[in-house]
Amino acid sequence: MTTTPEATIADARERIDALDDRIIGLIQERMAVSSVVQQTRIASGGRRVHLAREMEILGRYRDELGKPGTSLAMTLLELCRGRI
Repeated sequence: MTTTPEATIADARERIDALDDRIIGLIQERMAVSSVVQQTRIASGGRRVHLAREMEILGRYRDELGKPGTSLAMTLLELCRGRI
């Protein structure tokens, strides 16, 4: 059974929408976990942001996704910790 291009595109878009829902949920979960880390760090006398850790994250995203991964990681960091 063959499908039309329109049906293939519609199915793929549904999958993309479902993936986007999962990605958004994961980002929201990451934001909550990051908040716990920041609050704990501050409560124990540390700084809100740990720059060496952020550099690790940037490197990981760059290594896995290329240059655009760095921009994505920066956006995630900003969402999770706010602007510095």
